[in-house]
Amino acid sequence: MEDKTFCVHHPDVSHEGFASLTVPTYRASTIVFKDAQAYATRGQRGPDGYSYGLHGTPTTKTLEAQLNQLHRGAASVLLPSGQCAIAVTMLTALKPGDWVLVPETAYPPVLGFCRNFLAPLGISHTVYDPLVGAGIADLMSETVKLVWLESPGSTTMEVQDFAAIAAVAHDHGALVGCDNTYASPLLFKPLDHGADFAMEALTKWFSGHSDLLLGSVTVRDPELRLRLRDQMRMMGLGVSPDEAALVLRGMQTMAVRLSHSATIAERFARKMEPLFPAGSILHPALPSCPGHAFFKRDFAGPAGLFSVVLPEHSLPRLDAALDGLQVFRIGASWGGTSSLMAPMSVKGQRRLGATFDDTIILRLSIGMEDPDDLWADIERLTNTLQPMSEALQTVPE
Repeated sequence: MEDKTFCVHHPDVSHEGFASLTVPTYRASTIVFKDAQAYATRGQRGPDGYSYGLHGTPTTKTLEAQLNQLHRGAASVLLPSGQCAIAVTMLTALKPGDWVLVPETAYPPVLGFCRNFLAPLGISHTVYDPLVGAGIADLMSETVKLVWLESPGSTTMEVQDFAAIAAVAHDHGALVGCDNTYASPLLFKPLDHGADFAMEALTKWFSGHSDLLLGSVTVRDPELRLRLRDQMRMMGLGVSPDEAALVLRGMQTMAVRLSHSATIAERFARKMEPLFPAGSILHPALPSCPGHAFFKRDFAGPAGLFSVVLPEHSLPRLDAALDGLQVFRIGASWGGTSSLMAPMSVKGQRRLGATFDDTIILRLSIGMEDPDDLWADIERLTNTLQPMSEALQTVPE
């Protein structure tokens, strides 16, 4: 062969004696076949086979398999983001004329997707109180084909009676899906509590470094995996093996990072509780948090995320308080090594008679910085918001 050909075709190199702890990053658009017959019968390889790079490489399939182990599911699929994973789940479960129930505390783009994308397709939605429990039966009908949950709510932290809602949904012939990004399967396994679809925004705890976007859906029925894959194929959706490799790396430290963040977040929440009006600190481990009893029943523990309902009199000082932060960064995500604060508007939200009217909730995500430095930042913030709170002390051991 000539040199130009040698530039293109790779020589075979022995892998004998080579072993690595890392998963190789296999990049591919084209998948090649050993002979004409293998190419002609590629459609028979099934969802676990390889036919085109869009549908997976060994890197992405390793991540899918590892997610599936954690969720104790039948199969998992990867999508470009958490929101994309939710959208594809809904498009898989719903058709024109169907109805989906969505909790009021769901990730806001989910409700936007229902209003602006599903509604023009003839798919309707109803927003429900996340604390309704078995009372969701009042909203069920033969047209409701999917009930969505997000527990805890990622801003207001309500914990839903997951098993009761799932049981009612299934009794009425509806599927159940949930956003499990707050907890990850290390703290809550939705499929064990009645979910048919468990969505994770791998962008957050799994990745752990605020440098990628990726989502996943795990199912307990293999047929649902086939339906998801068909939807993805029609929409041309696939993921990069580079992002999958970064998630595989991040997962190796996820348990330690999550435990650390959770410990510090709960310590801070309990320390801050006396400094704000009753019920202002929204953390599932606190008895004052709505749905706390379900949290104790169902979850292995809390994550490193909690919120503070800001008193109305402090709102004019909020910008100055945020601008004075030295360690926390301002950003609307969580699960990375950097601690974040994000002011969130929940105007008009209602739950069991309580109304958040023109309310700003400050959400805190605890990262990997020194707790004393983080607490000093919280002290600066709180003293700007509430000058009377000089009682803040250093973080207890």
